[in-house]
Amino acid sequence: MTQEIITSPQNQYVQEARALLSQPKARRKLQAFAAEGARLVEDGLRSGVRARYLLARTVHPARVDAVLSQCPETLPVLLVEDKLFDSLADTVTSQGILGVFDLPAWNLPDGLNFALILDQLRDPGNLGATLRSAEAAGAQAVFLTPGTADTFAPKVVRSGMGAHFRLPILQLDWETLAVILAGLNVFHADMGGEISCWQADFRLPCALLIGGEAEGISPAAANLVTLSVRIPMAGRNESLNAAVSAGILLFEVLRQRSSGGTL
Repeated sequence: MTQEIITSPQNQYVQEARALLSQPKARRKLQAFAAEGARLVEDGLRSGVRARYLLARTVHPARVDAVLSQCPETLPVLLVEDKLFDSLADTVTSQGILGVFDLPAWNLPDGLNFALILDQLRDPGNLGATLRSAEAAGAQAVFLTPGTADTFAPKVVRSGMGAHFRLPILQLDWETLAVILAGLNVFHADMGGEISCWQADFRLPCALLIGGEAEGISPAAANLVTLSVRIPMAGRNESLNAAVSAGILLFEVLRQRSSGGTL
């Protein structure tokens, strides 16, 4: 493990990390993303996704030292002067560590039977929270369609809480997605759905389709739908937050498949 103290904002590592935190174009060009915070960096180091380097605040908490102690000897770890690191960090109260990782190259899982499709979900916090729930519920893959927020934007990565390192997340066009989903029932979450989600049978191979809160699903997505399902509500709200809706349906799939085959 190599270390040096960086004091210049013109340092190549600082400039690259800043670009990865702020520019989708840079993430695509460099095929890398930045993960900020001790928990995320730790998840990344354990995941098998290649870490390129770590940046750490000169003065940092013991939690960061615990993460640095797990680094392989070959991984560059660079200390950054405190004010410079704070200007770089995307969070208001940074933990003082940031890792730059390769964009994961996920393959389509074999025997796909539980997937999530996100269509025009533009809010980064909702996207990250949904990815976190998908990973927790055991979804095999998440498919992102055109118009969805950038998966590796800093807020999405933070909200995902490590899902980016463990869950296959694939950006696909509609033609490819239609081929992949052949043989799966596609359930669209809609407040006017044909049946309640408690009545839907999620035990067979299926995919859940969640649209953006403002515009719903696109016409291309609608062509894939097998059945629309609604989430029963006792209150007067007309709809639920997209991430909440996704979480409820994801765990209903898990419940049905974990209950010995009963609805």
